[in-house]
Amino acid sequence: MKRALVTGVNGFIGSHLAHALIGQGTEVVGVDRAPCRYGDLPELSASPLFHRADLDLTSDSLDDAIAGCDVVFHLAARPGVRDSWGEFGAYLSCNVVGTQRLLETCWQQGTPRVVFASSSSVYGATVGPSCEDDDCRPMSLYGVTKLAAEQLCLAYARRTDDPLSVVALRYFTVYGPRQRPDMALGRLLFAAYSGIPMTLYGDGRQRRDFTYVSDIVDATLAAATLDCREEIINVGSGSSVSLIDAIDIASQVVGRPIPLDAATAQPGDVPVTHADLENARELLGYQPAVDLAEGLARQAEWLRGLDHDHLQVFAHATAVRSA
Repeated sequence: MKRALVTGVNGFIGSHLAHALIGQGTEVVGVDRAPCRYGDLPELSASPLFHRADLDLTSDSLDDAIAGCDVVFHLAARPGVRDSWGEFGAYLSCNVVGTQRLLETCWQQGTPRVVFASSSSVYGATVGPSCEDDDCRPMSLYGVTKLAAEQLCLAYARRTDDPLSVVALRYFTVYGPRQRPDMALGRLLFAAYSGIPMTLYGDGRQRRDFTYVSDIVDATLAAATLDCREEIINVGSGSSVSLIDAIDIASQVVGRPIPLDAATAQPGDVPVTHADLENARELLGYQPAVDLAEGLARQAEWLRGLDHDHLQVFAHATAVRSA
């Protein structure tokens, strides 16, 4: 890759991906309309290979940003399962309309490859490992919009007059440094250090396939050069851990108990996520390398290094989730 575009570059996964691309000598155009919640990222802004574009995918022209790109990594989205119930118009605009406008510009520009960040939320309620061929029955409006965006990507890849090829990666519960502060593992670590209780929704027996961000980045880079016209591929850790066990692991990592407040389960929360990784191993050569204990230790070290102002991002998220 000589030149790549990363949407959502100020976000959690986007910033890690852009850093990895620059590290391998790729020129990166980073598109985002929101600031990074944890302040400036000097490893990006100081690089001569990085060019920032403050654009809104739903309304601004994307021609100049996409021109000359070998790959477009589309990570920008409005996240959050619970919030999607009350703000569907915003989710529809960002996750569906924004994706279609991006794909249309890629088609017009002759972009050869789009790697789309999808989500395990498209599967809905499952009992065992989710396979890409399984029926998708999302339980949240967020999941509905991600599934719709997936289908848009595949529709463009199937156009006979379009050189565009697409790999949609279904990410499973990504965590690590710069994770969104409303996500469970970050809130667990913040609760341990601050003493402010974390709100635990449900009985804690719900299970998640927690995937460390560097593993996600490795799979995403591999997807850029996969020889295919269209593919959907799970990217996870391949193991499913209950929140009760995750709480125990986090407590051991930081050496402190984690204070908790109990609350009822929330609409849209699925009981289990668990990725079947057969396709990822075969097509991408993917093998997750970071287990939950090691990943939480890395995230805890990053959290300890935040200054007071940026720790308030977690304090605010805790207050919102507790309300």
